[in-house]
Amino acid sequence: MTARMDKRFAALKAEGRPALVTYFMGGDPDYETSLGIMKALPEAGADVIELGMPFSDPMADGPAIQLAGQRALKAGQTLKKTLQLAADFRKTDADTPIVMMGYYNPIYIYGVEKFLDDAIVAGIDGLIVVDLPPEMDDELCIPAIRKGINFIRLATPTTDDKRLPTVLKNTSGFVYYVSMNGITGSALPDPSLVSGAVERIKEHTALPVCVGFGVKTAEHAKLIGASADGVVVGTAIVNQIATSLTKDGKATADTIQAVATLVRGLSTGTRSARLVAAE
Repeated sequence: MTARMDKRFAALKAEGRPALVTYFMGGDPDYETSLGIMKALPEAGADVIELGMPFSDPMADGPAIQLAGQRALKAGQTLKKTLQLAADFRKTDADTPIVMMGYYNPIYIYGVEKFLDDAIVAGIDGLIVVDLPPEMDDELCIPAIRKGINFIRLATPTTDDKRLPTVLKNTSGFVYYVSMNGITGSALPDPSLVSGAVERIKEHTALPVCVGFGVKTAEHAKLIGASADGVVVGTAIVNQIATSLTKDGKATADTIQAVATLVRGLSTGTRSARLVAAE
């Protein structure tokens, strides 16, 4: 499993460009549309997919992602169905790395060992579980690594040099640098501060560093991608989905295409990022 992620980042490094990492909520606004969105992402230029696991109490998420989770749960999405979404996607795409992102509670209820076994069958490459600190690595992180699934950790502006080695100890795949404090979908961070933070993290690890929070446009992606190994976009995609829906939250003929159009633009930004850095 880890091989797919490593292979993708090695290929991007050889190309000399950052990854475009795209997040969407599994099951938003319904299963079929969600699968259509997932399939459209790589075609539009996404290099890594973050698949959101809907949860009823998402304390670290901004309003847009919270609403996406509510829409998905209302449409009957479960953790089992989110794994099925990945499995259905894998029928036509064997190469794009998939990272499941969410909270520990649904995994704990599902059963850690069963979840990890089912995740492997579904073709999951990595996990981001935002409410499990390094001090709780025995819960899920270590078992995941033993089964060959990357455990991706978040670093933030408040993660100092003393804390970083603890955060990075069992991290694999890539490091997700959350470029500002607060909830998802806030304002865009200062690219010069991001550059310094990426350099600082790289002093502690050889892993790729992907930067997220606040990236909404191709220009943002270009600026962040000049120094980062990857640009993570979530809220902008989730907002694009929400905007395309009917008043009662149902998918329209435009939903999948609207996401693809946005991601194509973001992809153009990331693909031109290093050209800017090299000028």
